[in-house]
Amino acid sequence: MPLRGEVWWARLDPVRGSEIGKTRPCVVLTSDILNERRRTLVVIPLSTSPKPNPPLLIPVRCAGRDAVAVTDQVRAISKERLVNRAGELSAKDLSAIEEGLREILEMG
Repeated sequence: MPLRGEVWWARLDPVRGSEIGKTRPCVVLTSDILNERRRTLVVIPLSTSPKPNPPLLIPVRCAGRDAVAVTDQVRAISKERLVNRAGELSAKDLSAIEEGLREILEMG
């Protein structure tokens, strides 16, 4: 079962418009209780291409690699899209993503 703060490889295709696609690492944001009981999870994809630019691109470190969490690409996905676990984020990185989400969603 995926846990909050873990990073999982997920198949994000097919996509529409400007959605981030292909199989890539994603951070699980939903609570563990929802992850256990629901067939979907809320994730944010990671990318190694762009440079950090908070609040949209939050720098994180996972499995010994630098990446950015693309906060404006938050989405719900089926657990069937998960491929395998890639690691987990530090509490500091997860907190930075939460702050970025609060900013882009104007949640105070």
